[in-house]
Amino acid sequence: MESLQAAICEKAKELGFAKIGVSRAEPLDQRNRLDEWLAAGHHGEMHWMGRHAGKRLDPRTVLSEAKSVISLAANYYAAHFHSEDPCHGKISRYAWGRDYHAVLKDRLRALVAWMSERFPEARGLCYCDTGPVMDKAWAHKGGVGWIGKHSNLITRELGSWIFLAEIVSTLDLDPRDESRNYCGTCRRCIDACPTGAIVAPYVVDARLCISYLTIELRGPIPANLRPMIGSRIFGCDDCQDVCPWNRFATPCEDAAFAPAQGNQAPVLIELMQLSKEEFTKRFQNSAVRRAKYAGFLRNVAVALGNSRDARAIGVLTLALRTAEPLVRSHAAWALGQIGGPKSITALEQALEHETDPAVLGEIRAALKLGETLEAAAPY
Repeated sequence: MESLQAAICEKAKELGFAKIGVSRAEPLDQRNRLDEWLAAGHHGEMHWMGRHAGKRLDPRTVLSEAKSVISLAANYYAAHFHSEDPCHGKISRYAWGRDYHAVLKDRLRALVAWMSERFPEARGLCYCDTGPVMDKAWAHKGGVGWIGKHSNLITRELGSWIFLAEIVSTLDLDPRDESRNYCGTCRRCIDACPTGAIVAPYVVDARLCISYLTIELRGPIPANLRPMIGSRIFGCDDCQDVCPWNRFATPCEDAAFAPAQGNQAPVLIELMQLSKEEFTKRFQNSAVRRAKYAGFLRNVAVALGNSRDARAIGVLTLALRTAEPLVRSHAAWALGQIGGPKSITALEQALEHETDPAVLGEIRAALKLGETLEAAAPY
């Protein structure tokens, strides 16, 4: 069996996976507290998290003959920094390169096919954040790494800049020892979270998390959280940026995850002018597509409002005429944050023809703020 596992590990690394773990295909224990997390509503609008809770806890519900769960990790760390210029957007590192879902799914299929050729009796189902599998829990159980207080998986060798994937297999492989937790008393990730989304060690309330707000949330971003988002337009890396274990991160040599041109520090004003077709073309191979066109422009509008850059008034004024109410409402908010006579004029003109109640509310609130800022401005 050892030679079999060694061959699988060697092939997995050949395909681009940096770490491999194995655990028995049996129900996860209650330490994962999925039921508690769901009951608290921490999943927000991610309703699919609750629909298949049973499958997430027991891999045999997706493959009855399953004997093993093979957990795989791929390094994606790019040794570059986010721009601190408020006029440039921040995209989470994992989305700088090609969409990992597609890249890793192809590699997983290749690994399953290779296993089937050598062991025709074996069956395997592969997942990469694409099915009812708790990838972090299985990676922890299989010895890949441990779940940190920010809820991301941390490895001693690569830190937390890793993608996770799994193969639920009928092969009876030898399980690895579960990873030890090395977080200790450190709470840097908790203290660094801009919105306080890490409500307790190892517990993230998605409804406060900037990654959730800018990617999964389909409606308006709560007004009280918008200023905390800063220039983040897709995801947030703050909790990982401060993690001491990431000092061990090594740059990824995989071309698939190398930063695409314009993804590391995109100019916000330029992004605000993207048409739907241009958005699709620019991010056709990127995970950024997950935010959807309207959601992405919503995020950009919030970032422009936080920039207080008066040069953005023109593109935000144009956004007040777009067909997407979600974009119009956040463009109105952004103009209110920037303030000044031009912003007030744009909002007043929009008020005359706007019919959507939610957008009207945002315009009125922005006008009130804009007028307050105008009255307080020194002359």
